[in-house]
Amino acid sequence: MNQALNLNNPNAYSDTVVRQFAIMAVVWGVVGMLVGLLIASQLAWPDLNFGVPWLSYGRLRPLHTNAVIFAFGGCTLFATSYYVVQRTGQTRLFAPALASFTFWGWQAVILAAAITLPLGYTTGKEYAELEWPIDILIAVVWVAYAVVFFGTVGIRKVKHIYVANWFFGAFIIAVAILHIVNSAESPASFLKSYSAYAGVQDAMVQWWYGHNAVGFFLTAGFLGIMYYFIPKQAGRPVYSYRLSIVHFWALIFTYMWAGPHHLHYTALPDWTQSLGMVFSLILLAPSWGGMINGIMTLSGAWHKLRDDPILRFLIVSLSFYGMSTFEGPMMSIKTVNALSHYTDWTIGHVHSGALGWVGLVSMGSIYFLIPRLFGQKKMHSIPAIELHFWTATIGIVLYIAAMWIAGVMQGLMWRAINEDGTLTYTFVEGVKATYPYYVIRVLGGALYLFGMLVMLWNVLMTVFKGRATPILIPTLNVSASH
Repeated sequence: MNQALNLNNPNAYSDTVVRQFAIMAVVWGVVGMLVGLLIASQLAWPDLNFGVPWLSYGRLRPLHTNAVIFAFGGCTLFATSYYVVQRTGQTRLFAPALASFTFWGWQAVILAAAITLPLGYTTGKEYAELEWPIDILIAVVWVAYAVVFFGTVGIRKVKHIYVANWFFGAFIIAVAILHIVNSAESPASFLKSYSAYAGVQDAMVQWWYGHNAVGFFLTAGFLGIMYYFIPKQAGRPVYSYRLSIVHFWALIFTYMWAGPHHLHYTALPDWTQSLGMVFSLILLAPSWGGMINGIMTLSGAWHKLRDDPILRFLIVSLSFYGMSTFEGPMMSIKTVNALSHYTDWTIGHVHSGALGWVGLVSMGSIYFLIPRLFGQKKMHSIPAIELHFWTATIGIVLYIAAMWIAGVMQGLMWRAINEDGTLTYTFVEGVKATYPYYVIRVLGGALYLFGMLVMLWNVLMTVFKGRATPILIPTLNVSASH
């Protein structure tokens, strides 16, 4: 075989695993959004569970969150981090066979979740519902991931470690610690266990994990994507490299302390709640610093937004990042939280981050990767990318606006009292008033899912038209921000 076409060429990047993760990210994205649309529809029309236990909202909701966060988001992070660490270090992946294991191991985790969660096997911990045998597999795959990533950093040919790799590295280390500590449990049977913690300590550990799953899995990892793919797609250097380093250290220090804001007005000690609130407010500064750094990278190249839908995905994702990281600290203030907690405002906030920030930056990075990985100059259809961008953006806006309005309305109705001290509204009246907004949410979710289906078609057409082409490692060192 011609050496230039040999995918195992020692002078070429190890991209087979990147291709696998990139394609599966799109597949799992469609699955995750489809389940999300079903459960959103069930909240508007409850009969859509058809009386089948494993189609009930309580079974499918954790499947939706796990599919979107760990299947779609996780595959995107694996693909992009493996791609970026090779290019910025000008070297092949350390232990490609171990990298292949991380792909198949991660798909096994996803399939195990897709089977056990609808059957009702759950720990009951949000974002950590999977039972102990799957938790062990996650830990094994994650350690293998760390070995591959940091091993590749260790054998790099470029002295400098580009900032994207700092974010990827922090995400890998933090998620390992969070997962292992929060998943400490005593097995009672093959698919049943009990948490090692009890009472308010269990809640505290859970939300230290839960909020930092947002902070490191859904923020730090995707900021690594942002710091590589926006400069590459824009053809511009990062606006301020110094700010990117300040952003990194401020973010990873501050995020770790913000979890208690999920537990305002609970049995958690008041000082702990206040500490979570204070660190959440401080978090606004590094978050907006990173957003401004990403957007200002387009200085002198704003015109590219008119013609480049991939760049539009990446930049608009940052606007949602900025909005979500303003809204989060605001909602952590106790007086605001008294209104927002347990309402659909929280759901709107989560999805502005998940669909707007994580979703759009993932889509932009995958649109960047696919043609390069399969020997094409561009995606099969640029108009389809335009269509995807607008359906996704309009879908997100409909979704989160409906949830914001519903949430504030719920909070106000629940706290309204008559002159004699009785509640003005029953809970059922609150549910009835929310119904129209649930229907609007379904419409927004349907638009977002439609965009994902367009993306799946576009990706598959590009893959079938092209072929896996080895990309040779440069023989001379070039800029570290390559």
